[in-house]
Amino acid sequence: MIEQFVREALAEDVGRGDLYALVEDAVPASAKIIAKSDGIVAGVKYINVLARIEKFEITWLKNDGESFVKGDVVATLNADSHTLLRCERTVLDMLLHASSIATLTNKYVKLIEPYGVKLLDTRKTRPLLRIFEKYATRTGGAVNHRMGLDDSLMIKDTHLKTIKNLKDYIINARKSIPFTAKIEVEAENFEIARRAFEAECDIVMCDNMTPEQVAEIVVFRDKNFPHILLEASGNISLKTIEMYAQTGVNAISSGSLIHQANWIDLSMKMD
Repeated sequence: MIEQFVREALAEDVGRGDLYALVEDAVPASAKIIAKSDGIVAGVKYINVLARIEKFEITWLKNDGESFVKGDVVATLNADSHTLLRCERTVLDMLLHASSIATLTNKYVKLIEPYGVKLLDTRKTRPLLRIFEKYATRTGGAVNHRMGLDDSLMIKDTHLKTIKNLKDYIINARKSIPFTAKIEVEAENFEIARRAFEAECDIVMCDNMTPEQVAEIVVFRDKNFPHILLEASGNISLKTIEMYAQTGVNAISSGSLIHQANWIDLSMKMD
């Protein structure tokens, strides 16, 4: 799957061929990928596949999950000039996209590490880029939430509109879904959360609640249903995540890890 993604990414950029290569013969060449801002590396796994396909040599001075600062050489590349220049944009786009997500994710992770709370990503990913973008959040220190609808049963507010009796629904669901699949219920207020606990789901998601509201549900959970996990989600930002971590939830999920990640600055320079 990674190889197919990499091949398609390169094909998108190259089109019917690199016009540069029509003008002059290839010569031996080398290049460096240089950081022009600070960040966390992600994308190595994908770019190594591209290097194998296109037969260029890449030596990583910074690997997935490692930090870099402005001025650092992240990697060196060696091949003929046609190959390096044909692959330049694909290499940089994959590295920039993944590293930017990993960099933002790591900022979130560092804020909640002292509280022992897991950081989760979401399904708010760009179409056809879910595996790539979730790889990037994982490289930045997050834990992947479900990859798709077949991963676990998430009962959101839209689902609840169609369910007459939540407890009966969950009883029947456990007869139909895989034994290892968890059931999570999204709750917008204390009453829905209470119903979810009483219906014996595996996880209750406190969605779009204030830290104070979440803390109230944590107290209720700890007293009555300590075996059920709690997740906080909705409007989680770098400014607010630490307050949610202090409530005692098990995990915090945020789509902003991906959709709010601004591209960092990396460039390839020929020697």
